[in-house]
Amino acid sequence: MTDAETTGRRAEIAGHLAAVRERIAAAAVACGRDPGEVALIAVTKTYPASDVAILAGLGVRDIGENRDQEAAGKAAEMAAAGVEVRWHHVGQLQRNKARSVASYASFVHSVDRLALVAALGRARAEAIAAGPVGVPLKVLIQVGLDDAEGRGGAAPDDVDELAAAITADESLILAGVMAVAPLGEPPEPAFARLARVADRLRATYPQATMVSAGMSGDLEAAVAHGATHVRIGSALLGPRPMLG
Repeated sequence: MTDAETTGRRAEIAGHLAAVRERIAAAAVACGRDPGEVALIAVTKTYPASDVAILAGLGVRDIGENRDQEAAGKAAEMAAAGVEVRWHHVGQLQRNKARSVASYASFVHSVDRLALVAALGRARAEAIAAGPVGVPLKVLIQVGLDDAEGRGGAAPDDVDELAAAITADESLILAGVMAVAPLGEPPEPAFARLARVADRLRATYPQATMVSAGMSGDLEAAVAHGATHVRIGSALLGPRPMLG
């Protein structure tokens, strides 16, 4: 990017960021919540690392990615440039990617099976011992809100078993729950179901306060039903580029 292009892109993202923050604040006020209770995760899947640097310069330090292949490179580039952000893995995660993700991520939002809990625990313990990271990995249980295949998510009845396994692992911290609203349905009933699961989890594990829900098209519904973190991509960064 030329300096002029960087300046223009920064102005574009700054404008979108202001609009997204206004939406979050309005949604919180509408349901009697403090806007400060809702954090923004900028989802930069398919967007260049230069956008991550711009976001960090604008004060957005929580960065979400869906695919390790893309995220690992961006994480290394930002670390080399001295840009400090917190990486959130928000997409489906295969066990063979656990070691890579555990070496740079601060949060994994998509834990939905016991085998993945074990893989992440082992991988984070190795990363702590080797030195890339020094603290346990914060993980969220992804809750399935429909029966669609390929979208991931544990059944609500399986959440307690997953929570017990996570809290038994010294390399992991149970941070809360995550969900994606079902396609083709109003998001409100789904997020209401997630809120009930989150309430039940917090009754046993008070530290599990995160509720990661809501994206560009449904953040208002998520905030109304208790989301503490919203994952925003296109509303913040514009039309999503296609990966070659």
